[in-house]
Amino acid sequence: PAMAARVFDLDHRRIVQVLAGRSRYKYVHPRVVSAAEGAGWQVFSPNCSRNVDAAGGEIPIAWFEPVEDGRWRLLARDHVSACWVVHAEDLTLPQALALVREDPAREFWV
Repeated sequence: PAMAARVFDLDHRRIVQVLAGRSRYKYVHPRVVSAAEGAGWQVFSPNCSRNVDAAGGEIPIAWFEPVEDGRWRLLARDHVSACWVVHAEDLTLPQALALVREDPAREFWV
C-alpha cells in the first residue's frame, strides 16, 4: 500500500510537470486531481478561450486512467454532451501526456 501511494504521487508530479511544458495556454495553470469516477487523474483548466464557459471558469479537459500492466487510457471531455469520451488507449503515461501537452487539433485545450 505504501509503495502504491508513492507511485500514485509520482504519477501526479509527472503529469503536472509535463503539462507545464506545453506551448498553448502556457500561462494557464491547470489543476490535476485524483479522478472522482475511479482511478487515475483528471485535468481541469480555466477556459481562457471562453469557447465552453463564457465566464472563463474552470472546465475538465483530460482524464488519464490506468488500465493494466502500466498502460493508460486517455479520455477527453465532450463538453456538448457533458461526458468523457475515449481519445486513445493502450498508451504509456509519457505517450498520453504528449497527446495532451501538444494537442495540435485543440481537442483538450479548447
